Amino acid sequence: MAVYKDGDKWRVIYRYTNYKGERKQTQKRGFATKREAVAWEHEVMLKSDSKLDMTFASFFEIYEEDKKKRVKENTWESKSHVIRTKILPYFGERKIAEIEPKDVIAWQNELLAYKGENGEVYSPTYLKTIHSQLSAIFNHAVRYYHLPSNPAQRAGTMGSEEHKKMLFWTKEEYLKFADVMMDKPVSYYAFEMLYWTGIRCGELLALTPKDFNFERQEMTINKSYQRLNGRDVITTPKTKKSNRTIKMPKFLCEEMQEYIGMLYEIGEDERLFQITKSYLHHEMDRGAKAAGVKRIRIHDLRHSAISLLIEMGFSALAIAERVGHESIDITYRYAHLFPTKQTEMADKLDVERMEGDEAWTRP
Repeated sequence: MAVYKDGDKWRVIYRYTNYKGERKQTQKRGFATKREAVAWEHEVMLKSDSKLDMTFASFFEIYEEDKKKRVKENTWESKSHVIRTKILPYFGERKIAEIEPKDVIAWQNELLAYKGENGEVYSPTYLKTIHSQLSAIFNHAVRYYHLPSNPAQRAGTMGSEEHKKMLFWTKEEYLKFADVMMDKPVSYYAFEMLYWTGIRCGELLALTPKDFNFERQEMTINKSYQRLNGRDVITTPKTKKSNRTIKMPKFLCEEMQEYIGMLYEIGEDERLFQITKSYLHHEMDRGAKAAGVKRIRIHDLRHSAISLLIEMGFSALAIAERVGHESIDITYRYAHLFPTKQTEMADKLDVERMEGDEAWTRP
């Protein structure tokens, strides 16, 4: 490395060997003082050698390089926002190897004491999320860069995970809602798909004509739509289990054929629903009010679809395959909706016991 005067500024030229053994060179210009240039040079050398004498902010750059391409773009956006707004302002200039549990506790206390202009505080779920991101960075340093221990883990977590209450529409409530949605075809057909198939909103918004086989009454789910930083982004579905083929009822096939026929010369790979999640939120507000039914969230339509299938008597395994869940998740999250087997079990144990007594007393 070398630091040079560059007009009225300073410049650093950095030469290094990459992981392939190739010699490379890079530079950074525009430093106001030599001290700033030398400080940057020092940090780059520490990062290059993976020495934990570097700042937390410098290690985050390593963490970002290691992790960013391994997760979905929208997942990284969420993680990065939390780290840049809630963690780096506090720990960024500290040397990562010198951060102690007491420092983490002091940071936690600041977040716990936060109050916005209107007195709002961070929710327990959000506090837990923030702490998890800090702990993940330290875990990465422990696992791969020889940090002795994770101070965030030793300090203990903050907040707690809150499970939002599931809301449902009965079939009768949904039909009232669907009736008032008929004035806007794109809204009506979108909600029909969400309710009768239980697909996720992102899966709905990614659908193209190519995803349907009406002869076989099938729909393929193999992608999801996200709106990120003003861009339309198509990603893989939420989980591996989410890649699936769904059998559609005949009436829904007919509705979707009707809807596709309304779209002027749509291409096989063009999105059928050129709308956003925000648009669907507004339409939920409008429809729920007009139909006189309780307002539920978009994702609650998925819960409603699952509850309907449970009511119809289908097993957790069959429902899980249809909606792209693990069957254990269906059993756990919707256990209260499944018909109870406890009374049946007790009655059958009574019968077993009585049969045993009869056999014992027979001559």
